[in-house]
Amino acid sequence: MSIIEKNVGSRWDYAAYAAIPPDGKRHEIIHGEHFVNPAPNLYHQEVSRHIQFQLYTQIELTGLGKVINAPVDLQLSNHDIVQPDLVIVTKERKHILTPTKIKGVPDLVVEILSPSNPDHDLRTKRQLYESSAIPEYWIVLPEEHQILQLLLVNGQYSESIETESITMKVAPHVTVDLTRVW
Repeated sequence: MSIIEKNVGSRWDYAAYAAIPPDGKRHEIIHGEHFVNPAPNLYHQEVSRHIQFQLYTQIELTGLGKVINAPVDLQLSNHDIVQPDLVIVTKERKHILTPTKIKGVPDLVVEILSPSNPDHDLRTKRQLYESSAIPEYWIVLPEEHQILQLLLVNGQYSESIETESITMKVAPHVTVDLTRVW
C-alpha cells in the first residue's frame, strides 16, 4: 500500500510525511491534508536567492539569527508541515532549530508566489501562518515586483505592499532593497 493510499480518509501527520519517498516535488501537510507542488522555476529561485543574500548578510553574518532557504521542513504542529522559500529564526528562538527541521514558530516566513498555484500562498498558507501566530509573513509577487508584508496584530495579519524596499517589522528590523531583487 502506498503512503497516499494509507492516508486516504485520515489526517496526515509528521510520521506519514517523513515517509514520503524523495521525488523532486515539494510536499506539504496543512491541517492534515497533503499538498504536492512542482519544483519552482528559475526566476523564482533567482528572486529567492537575492532576498536571501540580503537577509543573510544582515542577520546571519552579524550573529542575529539564521536565514534558512528551501527545502526545509517547518513543523508548526503534528498535522502542519510546510516548506517555505525562506525562514528567519532569530537567536532568541534558536531552540526551535533541530538537526532535521524547524519545529515551532519562526520570526519571519517568506513565500514567493508561483504562477501555477497562487492561492496556496495567498490563502491556504496565509491562514495557517496567521493561526500559528507567525509574527511576520512576506508574500513575494515576482511578476509585479512587489512584496505583500503581513504583520500579526491582535491575532490577525495587517498588510501593506512594498515596492522599493521592505523592512522587517519584527526584530531585527533589517531592510531588503527590492531594486536589487528583480
